[in-house]
Amino acid sequence: CYVYKIHVENIRTKSYHGCLKEEGIIGGEYRTDVWVKLKDSYRVSKDELEETVDYGIVTKIVVDEMSSRSKLIESVCERIVDKVVALSSNILWVKTKVCKINPPIDGDVENVSVEIKKEGRLT
Repeated sequence: CYVYKIHVENIRTKSYHGCLKEEGIIGGEYRTDVWVKLKDSYRVSKDELEETVDYGIVTKIVVDEMSSRSKLIESVCERIVDKVVALSSNILWVKTKVCKINPPIDGDVENVSVEIKKEGRLT
């Protein structure tokens, strides 16, 4: 039995998310990871890109959504998960982690992150 997982790791963006007005002006550094688990019945048969989830498209979804300002990284993470899970009926689940580097909060905090997992279509 094969288990197919695709992991697009450490997609780096400068984005303008946050509740503070300054965050929308100055921006900050972000890292995003996306995991895609394909259904157990999935198999590659023709060695063609259209048979799988194109990690270039996954990366583009992340970059596009990270460029659309939100107050909450939870909102951005949800949009990414929703768009990636819609890419293929072969997807069992998608998990996304959005990490905000050096958040503007009191204390010595390296980063904060949100992780969301969503199940794919049942059919």
